Amino acid sequence: MRSPKDFFAPLAVGAPDPPRQIPVLPSRMIHFFDPGNEKMATKVPGIAPQVDVLLGNLEDAIRADRKEAARNGLVRIAKSVDFGRTQLWTRVNSLDSPWVLDDLITLVTEIGDRLDVIMVPKVEGAQDIHYVDRLLAQLEARAGLTRPLLVHAILETASGVANVEEIAGASPRMQGISLGPADLAASRRMKTTRVGGGHPGYLVRTDPVGEELDEGRTTYQQDLWHYTVARMVDACAMHGILPYYGPFGDIRDTVACEDQFRNAFLLGCVGAWSLHPAQIEIAKKVFSPAPRDVAWARKVIGAMGDGTGAVMIEGKMQDDASVKQCRVVAELADALAARDPELAEAYDAATEEALAE
Repeated sequence: MRSPKDFFAPLAVGAPDPPRQIPVLPSRMIHFFDPGNEKMATKVPGIAPQVDVLLGNLEDAIRADRKEAARNGLVRIAKSVDFGRTQLWTRVNSLDSPWVLDDLITLVTEIGDRLDVIMVPKVEGAQDIHYVDRLLAQLEARAGLTRPLLVHAILETASGVANVEEIAGASPRMQGISLGPADLAASRRMKTTRVGGGHPGYLVRTDPVGEELDEGRTTYQQDLWHYTVARMVDACAMHGILPYYGPFGDIRDTVACEDQFRNAFLLGCVGAWSLHPAQIEIAKKVFSPAPRDVAWARKVIGAMGDGTGAVMIEGKMQDDASVKQCRVVAELADALAARDPELAEAYDAATEEALAE
């Protein structure tokens, strides 16, 4: 075990100091694209301003014979596109693959100054993060980087879930964790072939209303991912990093996608993956607090003064715990408003109306 005194020391001579605090930037959607697909690559400059995070995918969905093309395409795009305030991430290949070493060497040494976060798939435990941590430090030193790259883990194996707390705290580089429902379902031997979302067979049923057991009983579909998302959120909160819902595979079912994203948002996730442009607006809507909620949060904060004691607002008791809850909403709204003028206007208008009542 490393001494706590050494936790923030560089792991290679000449590497930048590890971060002492993870920047909390708007990341409502992590939009995936295939950098080896020429048609998709030409759309990157137009998509970048619409999203908080743009991720060049090198792993799943990239065929084995196109891995190098995707890697080289990402290098070209990173060097040629102005991303403005949009973060540029990548998902490298899994640590047991023959491509990941070349992914890391190429990307860090050639475009390390343009990348913000490296997403690592199928993380099993802290040992995987320790390996990536040390290697990144060596490569940063070789490339002369002055800003450390951050690491994002995907939770998509049973071992990863069992070790999620140690993964979250494995390195000061840890930026966040995403749920990877498809691979996780396979790892757990879950009997679903869906990529995220619910399943009609996972339900509860009301009690019998008469002698006939199959009549008059209502069923309610449950959330397959509630336990895992909640545990991931707790692990991330404990270590000051950010939790995300992963992919929702049924692109046509925008209603269920919005429901799943909202469940994750309410539980504490800051964003989700978007696999298609149709999901960008869903994530933007869901992971931005509603104007009425922002107005209420600001009203409570204003009424509570120094945050101690208790007040009654519209018949509801508010105390210091209420203020803490409201600050979560208000601070997120302020961060998003700084990026989105339309959102800022909606928040201010709702607040003015609430305060006038």
